[in-house]
Amino acid sequence: MTMNKRFVLDTNVIVSAVLFPNSQPNLIIKKIQTIGIIIQSPSTWLELENVLARPKFDRYITQTERQTFLLDFSQTIDLILEDSFTTNECRDPKDNKYLELAVNGKAEYLITGDQDLLVLHPFQSINILRIEQFLSLIP
Repeated sequence: MTMNKRFVLDTNVIVSAVLFPNSQPNLIIKKIQTIGIIIQSPSTWLELENVLARPKFDRYITQTERQTFLLDFSQTIDLILEDSFTTNECRDPKDNKYLELAVNGKAEYLITGDQDLLVLHPFQSINILRIEQFLSLIP
């Protein structure tokens, strides 16, 4: 893989990385940051903020640590404001935002564990892969 590839990570992948630093999701973020850029849209970023703010995660990580992560992470992503492409192709309508981000942001990969997205692989030439599948592609 070459540098500057663009990647979409669904919120659950990022949250898992935050909660479990020794996990495959955290490994994937670190690897992607060395070979390309993670892209977010305003709607995926808002979802990430809202999910990370849930009290159920208090036993894993403090609110301050979550805010620090978001601040640090925001410095490493590319925020895509382009929204010309829209779709209703996903069987779970709330996941359409990831497909839209991938197309509008010219991503090559969408990394997810969500079966509603995985069944669409490939989507407009964008690879939709599980974490394990993606990790098997990169050194």
